[in-house]
Amino acid sequence: MVGRGNSIIIVGGGASGVVLAAHLMKSPNPDLRVTLIEKRPHFGQGMAYSTLLSAHVLNVKASGMSAYADDPENFARWVLERGLADPDGGPFYAPRSLYARYLKELLDDLEERERESGRLRLIREETLSISPTPSGVDVALANGTSVVGHLAVLATGHDEQPGAFQGRAVRMGSEADAALEPEARVLLLGTGLSMVDAFLSLDQRGHRGEIVAVSRRGLLPSPHRKGNPIKLDIADIPLGTQLSYFVGWFRNLIRENQQAGGDWRDVVDGLRPFNQTIWQNWPSSAKRRFVEHTKAWWDIHRHRMAPEVYERITGAVRSGRIRLVAGRVVDVRPGGSFAVDIQQRGTQALETLDVARIYDCMGIARDISTTSNGVVRTLVERGLARPDPLRLGLDVTAKCEIIAADGTISSRVLAVGPLTRGTFFEIDAIPDIRVQCARLSKQLLG
Repeated sequence: MVGRGNSIIIVGGGASGVVLAAHLMKSPNPDLRVTLIEKRPHFGQGMAYSTLLSAHVLNVKASGMSAYADDPENFARWVLERGLADPDGGPFYAPRSLYARYLKELLDDLEERERESGRLRLIREETLSISPTPSGVDVALANGTSVVGHLAVLATGHDEQPGAFQGRAVRMGSEADAALEPEARVLLLGTGLSMVDAFLSLDQRGHRGEIVAVSRRGLLPSPHRKGNPIKLDIADIPLGTQLSYFVGWFRNLIRENQQAGGDWRDVVDGLRPFNQTIWQNWPSSAKRRFVEHTKAWWDIHRHRMAPEVYERITGAVRSGRIRLVAGRVVDVRPGGSFAVDIQQRGTQALETLDVARIYDCMGIARDISTTSNGVVRTLVERGLARPDPLRLGLDVTAKCEIIAADGTISSRVLAVGPLTRGTFFEIDAIPDIRVQCARLSKQLLG
């Protein structure tokens, strides 16, 4: 595509956008033009890496966080070269702010290298819309200007606004997250990794009140441990089966590995290279049942915590600082504080709690059609894009091409990262995103 002398516009300059730009800029093509647009003041941060709290560490060790698919040790070397980790120590889970610095330096180096060629352009502005044209795309910006290119790639990442109890729940660190009384009770919606981040932030602020964390099953993510992932071949995996059969096969595999002295993590990690293929081969009924009934169990085993973070969280649970509730929020009534009715799992009785604040820690579980991202919402409203069948993200092809409301496949508007989770499912972490970006860059560069 780029061989025809045209340009690529990346909408979203967080981690996904920077990683895609880095892969594209490996091309020696002098006609390549990459424009990276980000509304935040800094590139490479997005929601995940904008935190400054040292306790907010990566959930993947440094050796797995390279921006480059073909150089998996790039970030680990970067850390060691700067003396930021002990080369003889155990696995290093870097602060997320450090990873933001890594992405910034990576982009700074690219910008400096391409200064004379003009192949890379960075724009700090909000994108309002993307419109296909006869020759490419027109990307309208909030400052009244527009950028014209051959194609656009959406890399806008996760939704930044709370989805649960709109107007009542807030995101940790947002403008609505004002000062709290230290002894105030707060409610966290969700018990996964977003809840962990919220607790660490509250603890850093000196909050001492009770923290009630509610999710359907009240489960905490598991900790990482050093392991030895099992070796699997695609022929070993039952593709295209119903969910019950697959789950039975998976449990038997874990049981056999544990009987041989292994750890369940070895099976989960051994399956990882095939997760997207498994998802794409499931019938729609299996995908739906997985999201509704199995995903919560999968998430706590697949998306794990750094060991030191796990110790802090479980210590807070033991001491009563965090109260885990398996159940659901039935009603929220505002007043000076919030009166929240909670129905615990397996009961009909309601418990009413007075809480000073409700934090949305539900992670990515939301309907893409209700997104707060203006450019994505506009594409859907205009029929240029549509939600995937499970409404986890935008409907895209295996080549990341956006599918319009009428089923038309766009060669001009594409997407990467979390927006494509309906097609790829596991596409939220850097190890998966960098592989997707590497493949897409090869595809776009012809």
